Amino acid sequence: MKAVSYEGTRKMSVSNHPKPKLKSPTDALLRVTTSGICGSDLHMYDGRTPLDKGTVVGHEIMGVIEEAGEAVSSIKKGDRVVLPFNISCGFCYNCHRGNTHACLTMNPEGASAAYGYAGMGPYAGGQAEFVLVPHADFNCLKLPGTPGDQWGDDFLLLSDVFPTGYHATELACVKPGNTIAVFGAGPVGLLAAYSSILKGASEVYVVDNIPERLEKAKELG
Repeated sequence: MKAVSYEGTRKMSVSNHPKPKLKSPTDALLRVTTSGICGSDLHMYDGRTPLDKGTVVGHEIMGVIEEAGEAVSSIKKGDRVVLPFNISCGFCYNCHRGNTHACLTMNPEGASAAYGYAGMGPYAGGQAEFVLVPHADFNCLKLPGTPGDQWGDDFLLLSDVFPTGYHATELACVKPGNTIAVFGAGPVGLLAAYSSILKGASEVYVVDNIPERLEKAKELG
């Protein structure tokens, strides 16, 4: 299959890689239809975060199930799904308490795992034709519609950017009537601002020095 892999500082390539195969009855194989580029990918691209040469990158992933293991019950071949960027088991101490970002079982190097990211486990990323999904029942969010429909770009945001922005408002305890300031109008900042509006903030200020970003902020209302 074709995939985007890291070849060194500021060097990426589109090259051939083996198509993933199911390793466990709880796995699924996803045919990728859409994959985003995260701002955090630049840490690896610029060489600030060490990454092994040849690693397939990409943790914002959406697609259609190509194959599901025999123990997978909630999704099946042909289902359209988006993948949260954190890979979690769903049954460890942290997962049971909702802290799936700090899963204790999926990464031998530490309490967190993700697709195609430095230090986040041995998992290939989704800027590829196919990606292997561990514990697919827990790590796939089933979606309506079909690939290429009008909701595709919106659904992809559920893999990382929108939940990350929303989680910022949870950490900040945003409540109806609050006045909120968001510093930085990148994708996550914009969606943190939008999440604040959704949660009833009376005033939301977005601070940045890039005119194009501030114009986009105005579109939020």
